[in-house]
Amino acid sequence: MATNLKKQTHFDAIIVGGGACGLMCAVQAGFLGKRTLILEKNTQPGAKILISGGGRCNYTNTYATDQQFISANPHFCKSAFSQWTVEDTIIFFETYGIEGQEKTLGQLFPTTNNAKDIVNVFTALCADLGQELWCDTEVKAITKTDNGFSVTFERNGREEQIFAPKVVIASGGLPIPKMGATDFGLRTARNMGLKLTETAPALVPLTITGKDQEWYEALSGNSIFCRVSNEEISFEENILFTHWGLSGPAILQISSYWRPGQWIELDMLPHQNITQLIEQERQTNGKRPLAGLLANLYTRKFADALSKYLPVEKNLASLTRQEMEAIDQLIHHFRVKPAGDKGYDKAEVMRGGVSTDELSSKTLEAKKVPGLFFGGECVDVTGWLGGYNFQWAWASGFVIAQNL
Repeated sequence: MATNLKKQTHFDAIIVGGGACGLMCAVQAGFLGKRTLILEKNTQPGAKILISGGGRCNYTNTYATDQQFISANPHFCKSAFSQWTVEDTIIFFETYGIEGQEKTLGQLFPTTNNAKDIVNVFTALCADLGQELWCDTEVKAITKTDNGFSVTFERNGREEQIFAPKVVIASGGLPIPKMGATDFGLRTARNMGLKLTETAPALVPLTITGKDQEWYEALSGNSIFCRVSNEEISFEENILFTHWGLSGPAILQISSYWRPGQWIELDMLPHQNITQLIEQERQTNGKRPLAGLLANLYTRKFADALSKYLPVEKNLASLTRQEMEAIDQLIHHFRVKPAGDKGYDKAEVMRGGVSTDELSSKTLEAKKVPGLFFGGECVDVTGWLGGYNFQWAWASGFVIAQNL
């Protein structure tokens, strides 16, 4: 469908991307009487919203502050989070019929457990506020003009252009390309002369190769509660053994802080002390084999797998001091050197992106390109697992809307 010049000039801004940031930006702009057009590549908006939290959408986290975000400038997100808080997110969704229920570690899900309800809030509001949403529309290029921007896009098999005084890049990052993820936001920033912070998969499973691979493969499907740490940070949640390495919440969390060649450490009994447990058991049942004690602490399969490293057949009473030290070291300081990660196909988010040096923290407008805004995942602000990245998306969408 061709667009005429009259229609082109009726938009205060064009928003590239109908995900969490783009949708919030359009709605908030509508509340202010501004008219926007969302151009979305997929057949429907909110693709990542719909798959998040196993299709239930953990849409924020009650613990979210600037402390759970990774960026070359860790203070950059403070302004956005002061303008749009977690409480603002909760009230916004409650206003439109979404009641939250808090689950593990502050994650907030709709009581309906249906991510579609989140997307429906935005599509209904866009319709009510006169904000246009064009799906199956792929933006090809953005060109700066004397008084705004020319946006080239492909729709219904035809390449067209449309003009607007302001443009919002909310096109996401590189993870899950099969869902339409591209590097469009990064390319646009680069073409406009903006710096990028190096990108990499984040919240991503880690792979194990070499001589230890078979041991991990044999444990595939087993999950244990761990404290996973490196020199920078630690997380306490479950880890999951897989046929290619390690996954699970704690591994996804640490992956955002891991770099190739580095070690991570697993404390596989974080709230107990294995040496003390053995000493206590020795007092009453010294003839018990170590395997029996381990079977009480872990799944049978995992306890059996530890026989590769530990003298599991020995009686507790006969364990030497050296063996006790080795057991303590293995249980509480199990070192892993991942070979790599599973890449953008399996990553939940992207680390890095448009450099925060290039953007105003108060408005998210590009300092060198007035009228051009970047929000959501394509910016170098990466949150932890558990609703944090949605909070950044909502906040950045709100902030941009106030400045269109």
